[in-house]
Amino acid sequence: MASKLWEKNTEVNQEIEKFTVGHDRELDLYLAPYDVLGSMAHITMLQSIGLLTREELDILLQELRHIYSDIESEGFVIEEGVEDVHSQVELLLTRKLGDMGKKIHSGRSRNDQVLVDLKLFTRAQLMEIAEEVHVLFEELQAQSERYSHVLMPGYTHLQVAMPSSFGLWFGAYAESLTDDLLMLQAAYKTANRNPLGSAAGYGSSFPLDRTMTTELLGFDSMNYNVVYAQMGRGKMERNVAFALAGIAGTLSKLAFDACLFNSQNFGFVKLPDNCTTGSSIMPHKKNPDVFELTRAKCNKIQALPQQIILIMNNLPCGYFRDLQIIKEVFLPAFEELKDCLRMTAYIINKIQVNEHILDDTKYDNIFSVEEVNRLATEGMPFRDAYKKVGLDIEAGRFTPHKAIHHTHEGSIGNLCNDRIRALMEQIWNEFKFSKIHEAENRLLGK
Repeated sequence: MASKLWEKNTEVNQEIEKFTVGHDRELDLYLAPYDVLGSMAHITMLQSIGLLTREELDILLQELRHIYSDIESEGFVIEEGVEDVHSQVELLLTRKLGDMGKKIHSGRSRNDQVLVDLKLFTRAQLMEIAEEVHVLFEELQAQSERYSHVLMPGYTHLQVAMPSSFGLWFGAYAESLTDDLLMLQAAYKTANRNPLGSAAGYGSSFPLDRTMTTELLGFDSMNYNVVYAQMGRGKMERNVAFALAGIAGTLSKLAFDACLFNSQNFGFVKLPDNCTTGSSIMPHKKNPDVFELTRAKCNKIQALPQQIILIMNNLPCGYFRDLQIIKEVFLPAFEELKDCLRMTAYIINKIQVNEHILDDTKYDNIFSVEEVNRLATEGMPFRDAYKKVGLDIEAGRFTPHKAIHHTHEGSIGNLCNDRIRALMEQIWNEFKFSKIHEAENRLLGK
């Protein structure tokens, strides 16, 4: 059995080890490529301050690139008895290179090692989330333009209210995603700061060059204060979780709308057949399971910030093992949200719209405000017009005029999709993902 990095002469009780390690071995596979990238930057810096020779650095970098390739090809495992990904990487280097492999830990702790791993993992996942949000945004905008002329009822209190349109409905969710992406960008910026060099939270007597590792890893800046770098554990995850929850909230609402509008009582849209399932007893059923599952998964993601807060919000300054548990709820959330984004984009692309909803006379009263406004435009005081139309409806003599002329910004006749797109592109461009790709490719020798 491999010894622990911290183990001295006392053998660890197996039950205690099982309890304290928990799910770390499985979860650390999420972090493996980023642990290697962090180590590559760290040892490059160690060579610059004289703690490694140039020859040692070249050999270590070559071997770390081999480990990275094994991770990419899914040939990397954390062996039984090895505590975490940091231990496994160091063990592989030591097996291959002997004492040289033991030198890579100089000037760092597993505390700042896992911090930098989490930061690198999180920013990579946020890049992928942002890309999926962008794809869904494009689908929503395309459908908003395609069905801009198709009217539908708008609702308040689940009562038919005023005319809306599919242009507005699709476009509303597109614009919602721009705000969600702005929140995601704020979370991304807090994640994209370098904690490496903070060690266990109190720095190191080695003359570490933290600016160098910041640049090597493509971070925007560092977490300057070493105590705050450790205080950021949990805080970064909480901030990111709020950003994920914002996107999940948009998807959950869209999924509920789509389930409702797909039902026979509404009949506004038809979901693709391959996204519905049947009943074991009722042969006519086509259940909107994909959107129902999306709604449930997204509602679960919206609970993520509270889970993280309850784990970390009463901890004082410094590192505590409680923080390990955050990984269990945080790391898998990204893939779940990406799945929901992909499924939603697919369905929005395939969804069919009923273009004749308002032919049904039960929706005639949604044009009442249009009639009030028409009378007011012709000179009747608004309150008199309101009363007249109300009495006509009660008496059953209201005749709707279904020609809609809305021209102000963001209305049925002026969707402002071009402005919404410009806002999305502005937010997207401010991420500057290319800087990160270039930095990581340089470390990997690509």
